[in-house]
Amino acid sequence: MMIAHPPCTYLCNSGVRWLFEQEDRIDKMELAFRFFMHLWRADINKICIENPIPHPYGLNLVNPGKYTQLIQPHYFIGSNESKATCLWLKNLPTLTRTQWLNKTEIKQSVWKMTPNKNRGKERSRFPISIAQAIAEQWG
Repeated sequence: MMIAHPPCTYLCNSGVRWLFEQEDRIDKMELAFRFFMHLWRADINKICIENPIPHPYGLNLVNPGKYTQLIQPHYFIGSNESKATCLWLKNLPTLTRTQWLNKTEIKQSVWKMTPNKNRGKERSRFPISIAQAIAEQWG
């Protein structure tokens, strides 16, 4: 089984804002989606590719199309954070939600993160609650 976390800089919807403002951004997006497809086509029976919500321009380049499942860290025991996370799944079941919180209990720390030199790295951290759910449900 492969669980892949390709870099999301040129794949995610939050980057659309920059698509036509940086001269080589479209080329970088196409390269990033080619890498995504290289992972998807790997000769591995079970594949999970994780990424944020992709932007529509890039989805046209992805052969498996729209993600299989959209989840949040707060769907799983151990987190109260919100961070939309998409999974493209091949020969794997969707993850089963293990926690239901009230809207008032959910935090938006990632979305509200202030600009700083480590912001990209901090925003891209994979939520532990989702990793634990993967280990428990697919392990």
